[in-house]
Amino acid sequence: MSAPGDAQDGRIPYDDLPDGVVVADDTGAVVIVNVAAERLLGLPADELIGKDLGSVLPLVDRNNCDWWELCDPYGGLAIRTGHPERALTLLGGREVLVSARYLRAARLGRVVRVVVTLRSGAARERWDRDRAELVAMVAHELRSPLTGVKGFTSTLLNRWDRFTDAQRKEMLATVDADADKLARLITELLDIARIDSGRLELYRRPTDLAAALRRHVATRVAAGAAPQDFRIELPAPVPEMWVDADKVDQVIGNLLENAQRHGDGVTTLRLEPTANGVAITVSDQGPGVPTELVGQIFDRFWRDRRHGGTGLGLYIAKGLVEAHGGTIGVGRAPGGGAAFRFTLPEFVPEGA
Repeated sequence: MSAPGDAQDGRIPYDDLPDGVVVADDTGAVVIVNVAAERLLGLPADELIGKDLGSVLPLVDRNNCDWWELCDPYGGLAIRTGHPERALTLLGGREVLVSARYLRAARLGRVVRVVVTLRSGAARERWDRDRAELVAMVAHELRSPLTGVKGFTSTLLNRWDRFTDAQRKEMLATVDADADKLARLITELLDIARIDSGRLELYRRPTDLAAALRRHVATRVAAGAAPQDFRIELPAPVPEMWVDADKVDQVIGNLLENAQRHGDGVTTLRLEPTANGVAITVSDQGPGVPTELVGQIFDRFWRDRRHGGTGLGLYIAKGLVEAHGGTIGVGRAPGGGAAFRFTLPEFVPEGA
């Protein structure tokens, strides 16, 4: 599978690398093809060794120009040491991410080895799709509240004297609600950025989770929900937990909003101790989550098209729970609706 002296104990040194590697000698003949490259190219190394690098990797750029003619590794500028990663296309239409390194016999000397690394472009395609979907979602979600803010503020500025105090107050209340929507969307986007980049920080403090559940229900009732639409279950005493209270509040709020938007009947909030912490379950009496969707609803941008939303709430809830070292999942409630359950393991701060 490689030229003499390139393999050790029957193995190619590059076989343990996750990326594909193709190495050519000073004549441009391929001498090494690792396992990952075999998978990407769809051919065994035995059929590629000894062939010209350009025929093994028939790469073209976005202008459909032959990449090897453009970069000319063996006859190009002597100061070149390689090429940074870029997206190229193999003949046949498959996109790959390619970078190259030129090894020279001496500084500014002739090229004795060309080492090419390959990665599938599928991850980049998914990232591009996610980015496009994010832009479309943000534009859609921003348009409605911004239109409301602009419309009411323009109306008030131009016709202030024509409205009564009650009408002005109603318009300003609408502007305030739309501003809250914008602030919430921006917060969600910042949370996603922190979760995806691993920069989410927790500020733990002793927290009464039972009081947090009661506060959430009281807030919903004050906003107009019926008190009988909520039930809090505390089957056993639960001590204060060292958690980031704001982030746990956010998780509970997202699950409550999800239950009210997609569920029906009474929403039950249950707090109970577990072997190594606590569990909180938010369940409803609606139709529940179809089995085929259980694996998708915590994905970013997943939305039930009938009820709208940004598709970010459950994704953020999952990220916040996992940042605490817990888990979150969904099952069937006793009444047939959805039951979202998340756990928070016990945490003892240093010196406590």
